[in-house]
Amino acid sequence: MTAPTFMRTSHLATLSVGVLMAGITPALANDSQPLHPLWSFANVSVNYLDWSNGTERRTASNAAKSDFTYVEVEGGAGFSWGEFYGFFDFENPTNDQFDQSSGGKDNFRTAGKVTSHIYLGNSPLSLYAHVYDFRDYGYESREQDQILGLGYRTTFANGLWFKPFIGAARVQSNSYTGMNGYMAGWVAGYDFAALNQNFSVTNWHEQTFGRDDDYLEQNYVGDKAGSVGTNGALSFWWQPTGLITTGVQYRYSDNKLGTPNDYQNAMIYSVKLNLL
Repeated sequence: MTAPTFMRTSHLATLSVGVLMAGITPALANDSQPLHPLWSFANVSVNYLDWSNGTERRTASNAAKSDFTYVEVEGGAGFSWGEFYGFFDFENPTNDQFDQSSGGKDNFRTAGKVTSHIYLGNSPLSLYAHVYDFRDYGYESREQDQILGLGYRTTFANGLWFKPFIGAARVQSNSYTGMNGYMAGWVAGYDFAALNQNFSVTNWHEQTFGRDDDYLEQNYVGDKAGSVGTNGALSFWWQPTGLITTGVQYRYSDNKLGTPNDYQNAMIYSVKLNLL
């Protein structure tokens, strides 16, 4: 890491601590149970991701994609002063670290993410942070994205909730470590009932921009990627019982996941066991 990059990162960390303390201290002082969650959830799920035929064709020579099964542990909690969400995925959990039969496309991999909103007083603004970590053990490769910025939280009268964010991005990987432009995005959802059943629609979306040229050359296969990247999923969920949730997700990305200058999409089929 170069000295200027280290200084920018250090200044970013110092600023985040200051804003964090400014936002959280009044809430803790006025809350008799600051560690008592106002809401929480946890689940474990089995998921099957089915890449489109077009995606498999377009990525055949640049970070080739193959359908896979993954097990996910997911949870979140909200407090008077902030909220947290996280998941951890085990992709191809029964495979070897390097899967010989697929030529490495079906290696054992892991992916995890933690996000947080630390409320800034009584305003809808928050200090937003997230860390995403991906590892392919067969190729001994890893990438960790670190985002720090501002978030916003709102719930509409019809029950729709929307939480956008924007922040500076930093990346740590085998090929490149340093500041890497910016990320903006959101998570959103809408819960509703129909035919005496509980349903929900959710969407997460991330837009990266202004990414570093060295990163775009070194962390993509076959070509330099464009500076703007898109990543997200649109999901439909059905909860037939309190214990079970099942759903289907449309997964989409562009200039992400190791493939430059190509759109990628998949369907994900999920069954969750709700623990909380």
